[in-house]
Amino acid sequence: MYCAHGALMNPFLPLWLKSLGLSLVTISVLTSIQAATRMFAPYAWGALSDRTGERARLMRWGAGLALLASAGLWWNGGFWWLGLVLLVVYLQTSGMMPMTEAAVAHVVTQGGVFDTKLYGRVRLWGSLGFMLAVMAAGAWYEHVGMTSFPLIVSLSLAALLMFAFRMPDVREQHTDVRAPAAPILPVLAQPAVRWFFASAFFHILSHMGIYSFFSLYLDSLGYSKTMIGLLWAVSVTVEIGWFFTQSRWMPRLSLSGWLVLCAAVMALRMGVTASMASVLWLLAVMQALHALTFAAHHSACIALVSHHFPGTLRGRGQALYTVIGYGVPGVIGGLVGGQLSARWGLQSVFWATAVMAVCAMLCALKVWRLNRPALQPA
Repeated sequence: MYCAHGALMNPFLPLWLKSLGLSLVTISVLTSIQAATRMFAPYAWGALSDRTGERARLMRWGAGLALLASAGLWWNGGFWWLGLVLLVVYLQTSGMMPMTEAAVAHVVTQGGVFDTKLYGRVRLWGSLGFMLAVMAAGAWYEHVGMTSFPLIVSLSLAALLMFAFRMPDVREQHTDVRAPAAPILPVLAQPAVRWFFASAFFHILSHMGIYSFFSLYLDSLGYSKTMIGLLWAVSVTVEIGWFFTQSRWMPRLSLSGWLVLCAAVMALRMGVTASMASVLWLLAVMQALHALTFAAHHSACIALVSHHFPGTLRGRGQALYTVIGYGVPGVIGGLVGGQLSARWGLQSVFWATAVMAVCAMLCALKVWRLNRPALQPA
């Protein structure tokens, strides 16, 4: 349900802000708030969940507070009011994904081995929720308009809260709050870990063109909201297919090898999106590459994080991945992308993200060299 909420909010938030008459630069600042909260909130939530083991209960608190805060979207109080409301909402929801990933990683890790098949079968349900929600929302907004956006966001958070209460209260074994936490600095001192985070940073920074500007870019090219929703759905459909079958493909390369391949494909995807987005069938093919640029890359990253940050480090490890991978790149991508689009047009954002993908590939090559003998997915 968290992914469905994300589908109902994130792809259409820029379009709603545009309908309020806000400029591209202002929209880029407001859409960067989620990424800004990911710079610190996930680690705080992750550290707390490591200490308590109460991941389900913490997610209920987050969903409940986000639902209350979302009521502020119903009143257009201008830039500062919208910024404050989005800040409070994202402070709660930004910690949910790393806590969910940590809980799932705990379940699918057997005998210290990360089970990619089992992880994929669990993760595909989030992608399925995203796909169905984004298609329905695109058709809804096409016929009803963007004025219903605040209502849809509140309803999705209410559903998220309901499902959070249906989660079992399974607690992981946790450290005594009076005992010193397992040290994380020795792990971060490892060169392979540092280069891995650098690769994740540039790879997900290259995705910010999609996350923050793709809907606006397609809208500027004349695509309808229904078609925008369908193109988002293409990417998530192949993502589901990958998660369902990834146990067949992942063992064919090392985890670091997947990082290299996914970054190379991402450079191709962004370059073609920048240069030939008006060709619908070609744009659809580029969206289908999401199976590699997101799904395969994400599974490899989660497996590597689980390997380097086991046990009571898991929550903080997943949170660091969110901060370094989604928080900092999201802020940079949103703010710089806003300036680029205002000066040179939205197309320039995708040329810039293609360059970031090349940087990710170079960092991934370093990880690949440092990880020999290579880490293999299960």
